[in-house]
Amino acid sequence: MSNLTHIGFLGLGQMGAPMAERLFGADVQLHVYDPRAEAMAPFVARGAKACASPAAVADAANIVFACLPSGKVSEAAALGPEGTVHGKAIRIHAEMSTIGRATVQRIAEGLAQRGLAMVDSPISGGPAGARAGTLAMMVAGDPAAVETLRPFLLRIGKRVFVLGEQPGQGQVMKLVNNLLFAANTANAFEAFALGAKAGLDPDTMVEMVNAGTGRSFASSDVMPAILSGKLRFGATIAVLDKDVGLGLDEARAYDVPMWGIEQAARLWRFAASQGKGNEDLAELVRVVEGWAGAEIRSRKPDHT
Repeated sequence: MSNLTHIGFLGLGQMGAPMAERLFGADVQLHVYDPRAEAMAPFVARGAKACASPAAVADAANIVFACLPSGKVSEAAALGPEGTVHGKAIRIHAEMSTIGRATVQRIAEGLAQRGLAMVDSPISGGPAGARAGTLAMMVAGDPAAVETLRPFLLRIGKRVFVLGEQPGQGQVMKLVNNLLFAANTANAFEAFALGAKAGLDPDTMVEMVNAGTGRSFASSDVMPAILSGKLRFGATIAVLDKDVGLGLDEARAYDVPMWGIEQAARLWRFAASQGKGNEDLAELVRVVEGWAGAEIRSRKPDHT
């Protein structure tokens, strides 16, 4: 039992649950917390310990991962009255949420006052990548803490990218990634809508773009969901709208113009403001198709 590592996980949602599942092993005792008892139940059935609060997780686990929906929730989970900062066992708090540099820095400063290390560790790859264990892991923090986390990060994802020693640097990298994804996806929907309006076959368009210079993750991984008509990628419009807003905040803080990305951001903001926030991000295509008067769907009768 001396080789057993006690690991905590806060947040068992669409991203958190499949990541936490990958931490199960004979060498790990998992301690979990989610405000929804039904989210913890499958983990308890596999041997995890359900906890009543983030502080209770940190009382039992030396390493605590957090994957939470907003900066406000993350800050409360770390520094609030029931936060991990009050835990008796915790040594490292790994923040996997996308919550922006300023919030991560506040959390890191609060934890440091108790002698706790904070590793800024956002991820990229979406729910499908979380389930497959192919996520890209971004980390920034104390080198020793990063190395302690590395073997567990490599259970969750495929590659670990060290961005620096200051918490917040991982957040900036994640926002750079998500700004690109948001702009590329919006641009792909508009461009393919043009082709569809002109009478081009959507399947052929996507195949050609993926063989040419227009290729992006949006064309290779998002467009199949559009062609199929299922319109399911995984993350919601609200999540991407939130991430784009955080990215633009960073751009303003560093005085970096974002003329092109700001245009794409308006499209995500519009969709969220029209009551589509809780819908899959692929549903943005319906907004674009409505304006264009064209539909981007496969014409193959057996397309799935």
